[in-house]
Amino acid sequence: MKSAYLDFEKDYVEKKDFKEITVDGYAFMDRNGNGKLDIYEDDRIPIDERVEDALSKMTIKEKIHLLKGSGLASAMGRVESGEGIPGAVGTIVPTPGLGLPTIYLSDGPAGLRIEPKREGEDRTYYCTAFPIGTLLASTWNTDLVNQVGTAMGNEALEYGIDVILGPGANIHRHPFCGRNFEYFSEDPVLTGYIGAAMVNGIESNGVGTSVKHFVANNQETNRNFNDVIVSERAMREIYLKGFEIIVKESQPWTVMSSYNKVNGTYTSESRNLLTNVLRDDWGFEGLVMSDWFGGNDATAMISAGNDLLEPGTRKQWKTLLEAYKDGNLAIEDIDTSVKRILKLVFESKKMQNYRYGNNPDLKAHADITRLSAAEGMVLLKNENTLPIQKAKNIALLGVTSYDFITGGTGSGDVNEAYIVSLEEGLKNSGYEINATAKGLFENHKEAHSKEFVRPEGFKAMFVPYIPPQIVYTSDQLDQIAAESDLAIITIGRNAGEGGDRVAVDDFLLSTTEQEMIMNTCNSFHRVGKKVAVVMNVGGVIETFSWKAQPDAILLAWQGGQEGGNSAADILSGKINPSGKLPITFPVNLEDHASNMNFPQDGEPMKITDMLFAGEVDEADKVPNRDYTIYEEGIYVGYRHFDKARLDVSYPFGYGLSYTDFEFGNFEVTVENDTINATVTIKNIGDKSGKEVVQVYVSKPNTTIDRPSQELKAFSKTKALEPNGTQEIVFRIPVSELSYWDENRSDWALETGNYSIRLGASSRDVRSKIEINL
Repeated sequence: MKSAYLDFEKDYVEKKDFKEITVDGYAFMDRNGNGKLDIYEDDRIPIDERVEDALSKMTIKEKIHLLKGSGLASAMGRVESGEGIPGAVGTIVPTPGLGLPTIYLSDGPAGLRIEPKREGEDRTYYCTAFPIGTLLASTWNTDLVNQVGTAMGNEALEYGIDVILGPGANIHRHPFCGRNFEYFSEDPVLTGYIGAAMVNGIESNGVGTSVKHFVANNQETNRNFNDVIVSERAMREIYLKGFEIIVKESQPWTVMSSYNKVNGTYTSESRNLLTNVLRDDWGFEGLVMSDWFGGNDATAMISAGNDLLEPGTRKQWKTLLEAYKDGNLAIEDIDTSVKRILKLVFESKKMQNYRYGNNPDLKAHADITRLSAAEGMVLLKNENTLPIQKAKNIALLGVTSYDFITGGTGSGDVNEAYIVSLEEGLKNSGYEINATAKGLFENHKEAHSKEFVRPEGFKAMFVPYIPPQIVYTSDQLDQIAAESDLAIITIGRNAGEGGDRVAVDDFLLSTTEQEMIMNTCNSFHRVGKKVAVVMNVGGVIETFSWKAQPDAILLAWQGGQEGGNSAADILSGKINPSGKLPITFPVNLEDHASNMNFPQDGEPMKITDMLFAGEVDEADKVPNRDYTIYEEGIYVGYRHFDKARLDVSYPFGYGLSYTDFEFGNFEVTVENDTINATVTIKNIGDKSGKEVVQVYVSKPNTTIDRPSQELKAFSKTKALEPNGTQEIVFRIPVSELSYWDENRSDWALETGNYSIRLGASSRDVRSKIEINL
């Protein structure tokens, strides 16, 4: 910029009647006629031209410097020299000679993870804790998820963040994955369209996203070194498909490569995945960045198409310089990655002189959070119990009723201003909380005060907050039942980055929780009163063994900072539940085909493995597990349960409402390689509500091994009043019925008859029509 400024001054002196001059992509003019020079980005010049111009002026050291972030301090969210945004975990480094600014990258998928406190300032920089990804997928509402993304992106814009590191789009291969709460579903179609809606919402603000973790990052155990052994067909149909939809429907600014290997090669070093598939097959136009300290060979990463190494290390800088000098890193590969990074820089608000104000509308964002969390909560059971009718005094049992969990730990955590508990939410809805039950919680909390301290700082990244559960006596429960009108038991779970879940006291209820449900139901049912269970969880837990006991079960998930209000809105009937399950709840853990090849001990990741992975040679790594075989192939989630004809506790796509819906006339035609399906949905109940319509496709008499049925499209109605109707139209490309033919390494379509099925869940098919292709 300095040379451009001098050129401007020369012209300005020589041309007193000067109006405007453009140099190096910048415009210079005396806008006010007062002799003062204004400098601004000239957006009339195409970005590709500006990128080429900037590239031509860069030295090789400047180019290689741009390929890596600013180092360990940024990864820890630290600010040095008084510049930066505390808590932002990465950067694209500046190039001062060209006037290119620092680009800030921040977690995460459920809201920004920046530090709320700053040295020398009295104010706080709180961010909104939005609902977890699994809950948002449970809305099956792309328009609503787009609104959440728009709010999240606006918050990033106002806090000076240029790229949000999210959303997460990995498949729920197994219930134990510690980061399942960040991800959307066991199904790639639901994952893809919900993910694309989130990306489009965020990026509508001129803020980028980094869709992660590409690809097959389905466990946290030994994630930095684990080798996923998986078939090409399973990759294409299951693990890549959601990312493919997101790329084609939203064209995100960036994609984040995952830590793991796939079939022997780190994803961040795989030219097949990052160039052949992502860019050549799908048309991805953005940059690929590594996960933090991901990969092993910096030279191989750049050559493969992993453009940005985060957070960047001294070793990587030295390696890249030497590789270029030795001829092991081609200037063409360097320039290709640099151009992708420059394109993002030029597209950012930083290059448009946007002046962020650090004042997002947190109140408006909280309203969106409350609404979206309620819409994603799933009513699993209801025997004339909900919405709450005449009950006034409500007994809240279980620690989590008073200490609601907003979301998981790790990079998916958020520093929010407040957390609304279920207790507060019910109070806000006008209910009275039973004093005896509340007193028992307070006494328990005081007796275990040290265990009720939430981890803070870096520790909070990897240590889930899990306070001990209360033990109730039969006499205490009998007294509470006599005093109150309704019991609500909350079961809470927390998990997160760095470790996977386990069976005992996690997937399975603890003995204390089992006894709490059984004894509460006994005490309340004895006096003719109802019991509801609220599940404040981030992933699947076992339900089959105990679900017959309570009268109602609400899967509240983790709804962000407004979760207690959202749950109360459903329980009270202010909002009619319309969430549907994005994952299957099995009868037994062993029923999952993936269970035979998933780590069962939940061994946490060594922090040193994460912090210094980029500094350790492959030969020096001592993995505790070095591979995972995806022996189940394409049979993940409902695809397996349906094919094996296994009973489930709650099927994929399932969810109850306070009203009823009729699926009317169903018509299907095929025209111009597109399947057109229409159906009219009618609310035949007595309350306003929404319904999710799911389209599954089956191939009778198939000649290949394929699932019994697969989700191919979905839609959610608007709120329908009693007797209200809405026509839903689906357009499914015939090509989406293809399977991956490993003999040809390409998609193939079986000819013959297909069954187009319309359902309220995967196991509640209302209509089906056969077509011939």
